[in-house]
Amino acid sequence: MAVSVILKTLNEEARVGAAIESVLTALEGIGGEIIVADGGSRDRTLAIAARYPVRVVQLEPAIRPSCGIGPQLGFQYSREPFICLMDGDMLLDPDFLPEALAYLDSNPRVAGVTGHVEEMNDTSLEYIRRGRRVSPERRTGAIDRMNGGGLYRRSAVEQAGYLSDRNLHGYEEFDLGLRLRARGWSLHRLDRRFVRHFGHAINAYSLLLRRWKSGYLRGIGELLRAALGKPQWRRLIEDLPELKLWAGVYLWLIAMIALPFALPSPAMGLALDAILTAGIVGAMSLRQRSLSLGLYAVVAWVFHAAALPLGFFQSRKAPEAWIESRIVKDLS
Repeated sequence: MAVSVILKTLNEEARVGAAIESVLTALEGIGGEIIVADGGSRDRTLAIAARYPVRVVQLEPAIRPSCGIGPQLGFQYSREPFICLMDGDMLLDPDFLPEALAYLDSNPRVAGVTGHVEEMNDTSLEYIRRGRRVSPERRTGAIDRMNGGGLYRRSAVEQAGYLSDRNLHGYEEFDLGLRLRARGWSLHRLDRRFVRHFGHAINAYSLLLRRWKSGYLRGIGELLRAALGKPQWRRLIEDLPELKLWAGVYLWLIAMIALPFALPSPAMGLALDAILTAGIVGAMSLRQRSLSLGLYAVVAWVFHAAALPLGFFQSRKAPEAWIESRIVKDLS
């Protein structure tokens, strides 16, 4: 029942030590290994991680990091029959692994078990909005993805081909869930805490711009491209509510562009554009009970909608291929 815990890192010097210590505590009495899978940190992340009894691996400099490449990097160096995936800015609950392992042992067709991700960042609009949002992915019981990580059964992952698609800059957990469910496996969320997550303590709009530059916002387009023609395509279309939202955003943007040309007076069209935009922001503000959150939600919609086609037409590498990397520190 030993566990390989994969810690994904990229410039996590402030949190990685505490993250590793939380995993070491959780593995007492269970056994296993810790793999720090680094995407190319330029701070002291590697030096701090190397102080602990862990395996540290890092992408070769020529390989660009992505949300999907980190988990697969750790997975290709892992050895144990169970895989626990988490970020380098998370603290693993000390009692999660025994309960999750027991659940998998009692439910042989369940591929993965997770719990609640407790967000510790209460200052950024992004994380405040995330905490208020009602989403099927946060429910307990049967779920379609394990956002934030959790404990996976290696045999199920190997049947699905690979842990994480290296081409994806987002939605990599949903992609894995699709591939597992297409092969008859299921996922489960326990009604208990899995990790505490500290997130990015920066301005939400700065985080949005960072995600645009890093390619993170292209994830949904890359996900669609990855599933095109595959058995999971139909299930993806049915299970991803964001697609309806982006379709609505595209219709809104088309209307915004067309109105100044369709009406007798361009000024009238621009005025209607302003009214329409104000109405959308107002409706979201009422829903979020906050003008700042409502405005941020609408701006985020536009960024995501603009990034979707960029991701869809992005070239792909074989997701199951070996990821060029080096071992910075191995277990003795």
